[in-house]
Amino acid sequence: MPHLTASADARRIAGGEQLGFGVPGYAHPLLAPAEWAELARPGTPLHWAVLNIANGPGSRPDPHCLEAAGRLRNARERALHGEAPDDTVRASGGRLLGHLDLAHGERLFDELIADARSFIDWYRIGGFYLARCPADRARLPAVRRLTGTLHALLAESDSADGGGRLVLGHGTHPYPGYAEAADQLVTFQGPWTDYRWSQVAEWTADYPPERFAHFVHGVPRTHLEEAMRVARWQGAGTIFFTDRNDRDGRSGQSDPFAALPSYWDEIVSRIGPGISE
Repeated sequence: MPHLTASADARRIAGGEQLGFGVPGYAHPLLAPAEWAELARPGTPLHWAVLNIANGPGSRPDPHCLEAAGRLRNARERALHGEAPDDTVRASGGRLLGHLDLAHGERLFDELIADARSFIDWYRIGGFYLARCPADRARLPAVRRLTGTLHALLAESDSADGGGRLVLGHGTHPYPGYAEAADQLVTFQGPWTDYRWSQVAEWTADYPPERFAHFVHGVPRTHLEEAMRVARWQGAGTIFFTDRNDRDGRSGQSDPFAALPSYWDEIVSRIGPGISE
């Protein structure tokens, strides 16, 4: 069993929260057509997926990415205009997020905003994933300035319903103040060998599961149930689990999250249908 703090343990009920997928970023649609098709399949419990062309929006609109973005946006529209889902976490799902690389706080503010405007203008994204987001207290003011500006840009966009969604890709537990800077934090990103014995930060118990996401690679099929149990106990509402790892050469990808896990259909069925069913 994973190590848990007492306060977090008291707030979690195993199996009591619906999980959904956050996709950190599949390969280009030409290289991963099946992956992008799955995102728009009715019933996929998708909260959000990241579009990353060239560590950002690229220098010009990519026709293949435009097509993939359009399919996902249309799937979300069909889902949201159907029967209203009971679960408000799922109701906010199915967004396409633009990838902004903060380089642990080293990227210039103006560069990030220029990338954000390109994502909005070209791909009509519904939010942003802030990759390599710093986690220390000293850089929190700069991140808050950035997220405040991004929220304003999304609010002006006709494609970001509900004001858009911002996800901070820390990959670890940041200084608690970051929880007020965005809609969701990625508080774990790494291998199953670390995740199964990981410890949740005590302060996360003050927030609902939809505020946290976990990305875990190298999860064996036989440990899927255990991995989902860890996510629920630690209070994560959004997950991406894969049996691929960072040394896996399959599909020519070194990023374990760039392709579907071999047990995709099984994990979809374990979580249950999403809002588009």
